[in-house]
Amino acid sequence: MHPYRSHTCVELNASHVGQTARLSGWVHRIRDHGGILFIDLRDHYGLTQCVVDPDSPAFSAAEQVRAEFVIRVDGEVKKRSDETINPNLPTGEVEIFIRELEVLGPAKELPLPVFGEPEYPEETRLRYRFLDLRRDRLHRNIVLRSKVIASMRRRMTEIGFFEYNTPVLTASSPEGARDFLVPSRLHPGKFYALPQAPQQFKQMLMISGFDRYFQIAPCFRDEDPRHDRAGEFYQLDIEMSFVEQEEVFQTIEPVLRGLFEEFGGGRRVTREFPRIPYAEAMRKYGSDKPDLRNPIEMQDVTEHFAGSGFKVFANQIASDPNVQVWAIPAPTGGSRAFCDRMNSWAQQEGQPGLGYIFFREGEGAGPIAKNIGPERTESIRLQLGLSEGDAVFFVAGLPAKFTMFAGQARTRVGEELKLIDEEQFAFCWIVDFPMFEWNEDEHRVDFSHNPFSMPQGGMEALETKDPLTIHAYQYDIVCNGYELSSGAIRNHRPDIMRKAFRIAGYEEEVLEHQFGGMLRALEYGAPPHGGLAPGVDRIVMLLCGEHNLREVTAFPMNQQGEDLLLGAPSEASARQLRELHIRPNLPKS
Repeated sequence: MHPYRSHTCVELNASHVGQTARLSGWVHRIRDHGGILFIDLRDHYGLTQCVVDPDSPAFSAAEQVRAEFVIRVDGEVKKRSDETINPNLPTGEVEIFIRELEVLGPAKELPLPVFGEPEYPEETRLRYRFLDLRRDRLHRNIVLRSKVIASMRRRMTEIGFFEYNTPVLTASSPEGARDFLVPSRLHPGKFYALPQAPQQFKQMLMISGFDRYFQIAPCFRDEDPRHDRAGEFYQLDIEMSFVEQEEVFQTIEPVLRGLFEEFGGGRRVTREFPRIPYAEAMRKYGSDKPDLRNPIEMQDVTEHFAGSGFKVFANQIASDPNVQVWAIPAPTGGSRAFCDRMNSWAQQEGQPGLGYIFFREGEGAGPIAKNIGPERTESIRLQLGLSEGDAVFFVAGLPAKFTMFAGQARTRVGEELKLIDEEQFAFCWIVDFPMFEWNEDEHRVDFSHNPFSMPQGGMEALETKDPLTIHAYQYDIVCNGYELSSGAIRNHRPDIMRKAFRIAGYEEEVLEHQFGGMLRALEYGAPPHGGLAPGVDRIVMLLCGEHNLREVTAFPMNQQGEDLLLGAPSEASARQLRELHIRPNLPKS
């Protein structure tokens, strides 16, 4: 017999009754029932109930074990009585009567429990992550992550993609987030950077003649961690040659849809991802990553308030033609108590309030309804398709200043009224991002999203249009309010790239210095190409029903960017610093 186990802790069933089995694992729980000890033994695969009574030669050893001891047991597989069968366990019909028990690894008193799922301070959980990972929910999350990545690889290979690896030590990028820098010992005073993404490398692979690339790519950004963002993360990095935007969509949709159907626990998955222009998304949902499980769509109702008796809005409209009033419908929200609660929430968010109308007894109620009169109130109700028992909230001003708040209010209404369909994964593409935006701080035109994207209309658009009206072939995949991926059809023409960078205020020498490698590559025959990079961590987070990336990452850092398990970041020794020609210049405390 194997020295540690003949079976795993999930394999035994009624067919093994009467056989001798050997199991090894962790003591999950011990129960003393009148002198008979019941030990739930756990390994990676599951649980098996083991029993030892005072007549067993292993009883004295069993009395010494505690939770999380690693033990080996030998014993006879017996059928449980009908009233003690556990239908929730694959091994619930049987138990092992222990004849021999060996402690393979004793355990000290635990700093946090493994049995059950109690809330525990994050600092303790991360410091003892090896214990935290033994907990059932977290363990299942990490296993699911592995299965999702394996499925990604299989699906990409099946549709003709090849996996290629790109460097982890590379050049610093001036775009995007802050780089993690790595000092060079061989080149004093110079630094590598960990890649924020393999962007330039994957484009160069296309220029090198590789047609369909993917990799599960590690990416690094030196930014403050959040619940849905981490300094180190992984993405399904993808690039394709000789494609247009729609072909990218048609290629990637089945991959993501298949992943969520495979691992989504039966929740519905969008069959055909809608394409929503960026401006429309901001207008309807107040966000470029809308949660489409929420049915609320905002509408412009400015005309109903222009010249009305509600002077708070009417005066703004009269003084500035750019002022708008947006309506946020609230189906089933037609009570004064709910409307007042939303108004209080808006004030807590730093807003002056949140105007509303609610509909009862065949008419609109509330201060706004009284001020604008029944005819305008009824016109608003008809435009929004509202009925008895519904309500509507209003925001007014310059959309650029209130859009984000309006989107938050839409989300709040959907959550409070339980309008969000939790049993689906609602996907969409956000398309037609603006190529440029106005940089208010520097009073100039700047790139709004991705400087390597192809502008819609190409060189002609750059030469003849107002830059702020030009769209780019840029797109995001959004699911349930989370951005899973950004992507673009790339700018593969050096002349168009130079023109775009000039518009954004980059001198030729700056462009050459920062992106010289890419420009040189484009000058030697570059195919039209495009791609995207869905985030592995966020995909797994959604599939697991979690709201924090640390719950689907084996060894995450805390919110201060610290690894509490191994103590990173740590101070370097004087010898290491001398070899790197570095002298710390620490801030004064």
